[in-house]
Amino acid sequence: MMETKGQEVKRLPVFKNECNFEGYNAGILMKETAKVRELITKRGTIEMLIPLCCSTDAVRYKEFRQIMKGFSSKTLARRLKELENGGILERQAYNEIPPRVEYRLTSKGQELVESIINLLQWMRKWSKSNK
Repeated sequence: MMETKGQEVKRLPVFKNECNFEGYNAGILMKETAKVRELITKRGTIEMLIPLCCSTDAVRYKEFRQIMKGFSSKTLARRLKELENGGILERQAYNEIPPRVEYRLTSKGQELVESIINLLQWMRKWSKSNK
């Protein structure tokens, strides 16, 4: 057990002694992760990142529209803007007729996508073994 500001904090058991967060307060970690949790748990956000992780090429807005069936243009534009504001995507608009807008992952976005892929691999591994 450890103490912080006069409060006793129980430590979580560490699996195989490989926890990178040993000594951190779980409540503080939850507050620090609130922004990323809010961003990636919104409907469609993870699905929008998948086409970007499958290629180093930029993805055009119209490709997102084709992939994200069931999402309004407004919702799609909002999610893309949120990802851009979060430093996950970079947006490139071209002054052409018809207008062309492309999106690429930033370094921060690439790390996020790699983490999501690891989580999906974990999910697939354990969902197969539970059948």
